[in-house]
Amino acid sequence: MNPIFKKLILPVLLLAIPVYALASGTGSTVPLIGGIRLEFVIFALTLVGVALFHNHTMYVALIGLGSVLALKFIFDGQFDAVGHIIGNDHHAGEWKTLVNLIGLLFGFGILAKLFEDSKVPDLLPKFLPDGYMGAVVLLFMIMVISSFLDNIAAAMIGGTIALVVFKGKVHIGYIAAIVAASNAGGAGSVVGDTTTTIMWIEGVHPLDVLPAFLASIAAFLIFGFVASNQQHKFQAITADAPSGIKIDGKKLLVVLMILIGAIVTNYMSNAGVYEEIFFGPAVGVWIAIILGALLTKIPWHELKAAFTGTIFLTALVTCASLMPVEDLPAASWQTALSLGFVSAVFDNIPLTKLCLEQGGYDWGLLAYAVGFGGSMIWFGSSAGVAITGRFPQAKNVLSYVKNGWHVAVAYVFGFFVMYLILDWNPTQLGGEAGEPYVEKVDANADAADDPAVE
Repeated sequence: MNPIFKKLILPVLLLAIPVYALASGTGSTVPLIGGIRLEFVIFALTLVGVALFHNHTMYVALIGLGSVLALKFIFDGQFDAVGHIIGNDHHAGEWKTLVNLIGLLFGFGILAKLFEDSKVPDLLPKFLPDGYMGAVVLLFMIMVISSFLDNIAAAMIGGTIALVVFKGKVHIGYIAAIVAASNAGGAGSVVGDTTTTIMWIEGVHPLDVLPAFLASIAAFLIFGFVASNQQHKFQAITADAPSGIKIDGKKLLVVLMILIGAIVTNYMSNAGVYEEIFFGPAVGVWIAIILGALLTKIPWHELKAAFTGTIFLTALVTCASLMPVEDLPAASWQTALSLGFVSAVFDNIPLTKLCLEQGGYDWGLLAYAVGFGGSMIWFGSSAGVAITGRFPQAKNVLSYVKNGWHVAVAYVFGFFVMYLILDWNPTQLGGEAGEPYVEKVDANADAADDPAVE
């Protein structure tokens, strides 16, 4: 293959086309290029820049965000930057999402280091099977953990264990599988992923996203075994744990405190209990870390290690939230399938919000699509961004896609397994579990169209 094609044209095809698929050039004074609004062009170029300059992703993302903001200020007289972040009469504001994202990325970086220093990962070879099945079991453990814990933490814990049991030699295809496992586990749980949590807040019944586990398990049968075979050939699992290992109970206790803090404050936020204080899981994480400092030494140096990845993802999420994604196709299984591919390069949080406003989706199928779909490229999910801080070699997009091809195959396989077994079942927001979706009818519009009404 021509090296220019591999280094430039292929990333453009992989990254720009899905972004353009959402573009709308109507009703705006923002300039168009080939019928595409300039915001989307800048965002697509930002993503291409991330692919080409994967060692400088933070700066690429910040330049992209600055360019989009400048474009908005120059051409969009209605743009309110402050209102977009803190909220106004027409927009809830992005600050809660951004603050929680920053807090979780930094906090879970500390959690992962505490877990590593507790020496528990050093003992795991004793409990994992020999051969490539050990790698399979580890991925399955990550998926299970992510079902009740944030997928960032599940990925970071899984990555930490992988570094130990594979003696620091982790295949890029297996890194992609760790991201996929963390996202697959969160897809069917309203506490396992930010997108499903948003669905819960907006009125989706928790049981309506539960069927996503069917697709996740089917996908695991592809990526779990293929990636484990890759890893086994690259570096087999350690057969036995070293002798004389002593568990640090205090560090393990702080890890447990952080996890409980995240779950409790996330629940309180969703339930509206002291929402002005407990506005998300990041609050609980940092309360636990501060209290934990009274028990053991906190590895504050991990904040520096997590800085670049945190700023990168925050800039990319903010940039994505500025995109004018008002014109999605009608809700259908075909749309849900395509949104999975879009979420690999486009932040799935604004996509999820838009779908909630639109209504008419099978929320389980959508949860799987936007959740698991982000695993196909490392920066498609917060879990991917978090774990590549420990595995910088996975930031090469072409290498990630080439070695992690099984994730895309698994996504399609899991989607159609769920669709063919359960069909397309759109449900009502704010209703009981399984309550069929009923499209809202504008009575005023009907009356205006009725010639009998004068």
